[in-house]
Amino acid sequence: MKIEFYRHALDEEDIASAAETLRSVFLTAGPVCARFEQDFAAYAGLARCVSLNSCTAALHLALLALGVGPGDEVIVPAMTFIASATPVVHAGATPVLVDVDPDTGLIDPAAARAAITPRTKAIIPVHLYGVMADMRALKALADEHGLALIEDAAHCVEAERDGVRPGQLGDAVCYSFYATKNLTCGEGGALGTNRPDIADKALLLRQHGMSKEAAKRYHGHYQHWDMIALGWKYNLNDILASLMVRQLRRLDDLWARRSAVYAMYAEALAGVPGLRLPGLRGKSAHHLFTIQVPADRRDGLLARLGEREIGVAVNYRAIHTLSWFREHLGCRPEDFPNALAFGEGTLSLPFHTRLTAAEVAEVAAAVREFLAG
Repeated sequence: MKIEFYRHALDEEDIASAAETLRSVFLTAGPVCARFEQDFAAYAGLARCVSLNSCTAALHLALLALGVGPGDEVIVPAMTFIASATPVVHAGATPVLVDVDPDTGLIDPAAARAAITPRTKAIIPVHLYGVMADMRALKALADEHGLALIEDAAHCVEAERDGVRPGQLGDAVCYSFYATKNLTCGEGGALGTNRPDIADKALLLRQHGMSKEAAKRYHGHYQHWDMIALGWKYNLNDILASLMVRQLRRLDDLWARRSAVYAMYAEALAGVPGLRLPGLRGKSAHHLFTIQVPADRRDGLLARLGEREIGVAVNYRAIHTLSWFREHLGCRPEDFPNALAFGEGTLSLPFHTRLTAAEVAEVAAAVREFLAG
């Protein structure tokens, strides 16, 4: 593409860090993962961090650690990526979708309240595009009904709202280090928490339920191990973790650059007919730059930008409109009108730290030209 949708911000220092790990003894989960976990927990303001191979794995293990299983219901917003809901199914429970705020696309606490039943066990707020959900309202709701809070912060490492950051009010918070994320290693994730019991359970389950991980089995003299739970192969490895240890130190600088790009876009797109930006609340992590346009013009704009070799994406179609959820949960498009409208009108423009002012201007001009035509 002439203007790429995304380009990572890995630098020579990160590459050298990975090369250093490749020359070391440990390639799987070992001392570099442990170091990253400690540093990331400190950055996030949380007591514990467990590195994993995806945010999906983090959500799954958080649900299991909190005792969610068959017969339980978990409330999930309908405007999100599919992996916010599918771990609920993998845990044996039922995702209960709810509508969102039409301005932000974030879970509506009133809709969550209305969906609570005697079977409800947890709520999964999703911090969409880098903007935090209303965690103070959701925490009050969860406490009132004795529910767990598992935050999906796949888009949201650096954000803050109402004096709190991701994970500081929830029982657990789940992060993604996927290829396009603000902090990335290509594929990866983490579970953060202030509860030692949740962290310890995740540590056990991330490597098959074995009593000793590889770093402990093979450090010095060999030690026997036992399998004490049924687990999964969900751990991160030292090669990938090594890409993030030094990157983490630059995270706030990278955030400042994305904030500047966001401001350039907002100015360049001001007054474009039919276009609006999703509402911000507090400090956004600025993970994506999404716009809302008339639903009947969205796909035409996608095609036009593609013709101009400008990278674009849709984040996301509301999940209750997707085939599996319609078939297995009995969802209809009209069930969640705000999520439906948000998903039908959303479009993500190129957004990354290497984007230039000239590229922003070119993308904005193409959008303006199409919508004004």
